[in-house]
Amino acid sequence: MSLVLISSPQHCARRGFSIDRHHKKLLFTFLTTLTSFVAMVILVWLILHPTKPRFTIKEADINQLNVSSPRLNSSIQLTLLTENPNGKVGIYYDNLQAYAAYRGQQITVGSALPPFYQGYQHSDLLTASLVGNGLPVAASLGYQVGRDQMAGKLMVSIKVNGKLRWKIGTWVSRHYMLNVNCVVVMAFQPGALVTPLSSKQGSRCSTSV
Repeated sequence: MSLVLISSPQHCARRGFSIDRHHKKLLFTFLTTLTSFVAMVILVWLILHPTKPRFTIKEADINQLNVSSPRLNSSIQLTLLTENPNGKVGIYYDNLQAYAAYRGQQITVGSALPPFYQGYQHSDLLTASLVGNGLPVAASLGYQVGRDQMAGKLMVSIKVNGKLRWKIGTWVSRHYMLNVNCVVVMAFQPGALVTPLSSKQGSRCSTSV
C-alpha cells in the first residue's frame, strides 16, 4: 500500500488547526466590532450624561376630603410642571400614573396620564383629576385629619409612577422606572372646613430614575 496517498497525523492536525484559526478570526472580528459599538454607546452616554427630569407642583386643589371611618371620599385637582433639563437628550414618558397619599395611606385611585415626548430643554404642564370614592382607610385617619385641621396645616403627598426612555439622536434607550414624590402643604384657619383647600406654592418634587 502506497503511503503517498495517506494523510499523516501531522497533516490532519495541521488541516484541523487551519479550520479552527479561520473560525477564531471570524469570532475575533465579531467581538471586536461588538466591543467597539458598546464602547461608542457608553462613551456617548457618558459625554451627554442625561439628567433626570424635574417635576414641580404648580397648583393642587382639594375639593373634597371626607372621612367616615373606615371609608374616605376625596377629590383633588392637580397641575404638575415637568421639565427636561437636557440640551441633547429627549425623553419619552410612558405608563404614568398619579395618585395622592396622606400620612402614608393612599387617598385616591391612580389616574393615568397620557404618554408624551419631551424635547430638549422643554417643559410641559400635566393636569389630572385624582378621585377616591369609598376607599378603605385606617380608623385613625379621621382623628389625624382633625388634628391637622386644628394645627391649621394639611400635608398631602402627590406621587407619580411610570417609565421613561431617553432619546439621543435616533437611538432610544430601554425603559427606566420613574418615581416622583411631591409634598403639598395646605394651609387653612383652625376650625375651618377641611375642604376646599388650595396650594399654589410651586413646591419641587423629588425624582428617582
